[in-house]
Amino acid sequence: MTRILHTLCGADVARPFSPHCWKAVMALAHKGLDFDERPVPFLDVPKIEHGFAKIVPVLRDGDRLVSDSFDIALYLEDAYPDRPTLFNGEGGKAMARFVEGFSQMVIHPAISRIALLDIHATLDAENRAYFRQSREAAFGKTLEQVVIDRDRELKAFPEKLWPLRRMLGHQPFIGGEGPLFADYIVFGALQWVRVTAGVTLFPDDDPVKAWFERCLDLHAARGRHVTAA
Repeated sequence: MTRILHTLCGADVARPFSPHCWKAVMALAHKGLDFDERPVPFLDVPKIEHGFAKIVPVLRDGDRLVSDSFDIALYLEDAYPDRPTLFNGEGGKAMARFVEGFSQMVIHPAISRIALLDIHATLDAENRAYFRQSREAAFGKTLEQVVIDRDRELKAFPEKLWPLRRMLGHQPFIGGEGPLFADYIVFGALQWVRVTAGVTLFPDDDPVKAWFERCLDLHAARGRHVTAA
């Protein structure tokens, strides 16, 4: 049986970048499951699996289709209980929900203010037009206006991860001695900016950078298969 994970890319199909898709990639790798990753550009997402979902990632596992990275992780945990756990119980699921909220409300907006034009630059002409129209409608301003304080956002970014930095003083991963899905949530966000913008987010001695490097090395260095921009 071939598992298929539909993900998101720009003009280069070899450089998938979506933070949510990276969560699913790492979850599948964590479970030790073989899969075929099939990245598509924004305008092709509605065509995936005959319009099954409006968002990526989308996982086909035999006859089963699942969309949304968190739902995919929950599905994998239930469908493959004999494989390494992504949550280590109900407490881990609750923790991951909190981490996801923190990531999407604190980390993602900051990354948008840093990398939005970089993401735009990775797209072909047709997808650039779609991306500009949809994102400018969402932000209520031009892409250039969104990133106007990019340098200041970069300087301020490490402060946003002090809760993670403090925790890493006690353990190597958010999940404890080893990674759980909560780690992949934050990893996906930082991988997003690494692949699209390639900027330096942390000083070399930052525990968060050391944690991110450990995550890049997980599962036969799956995260490093796509190089930094």
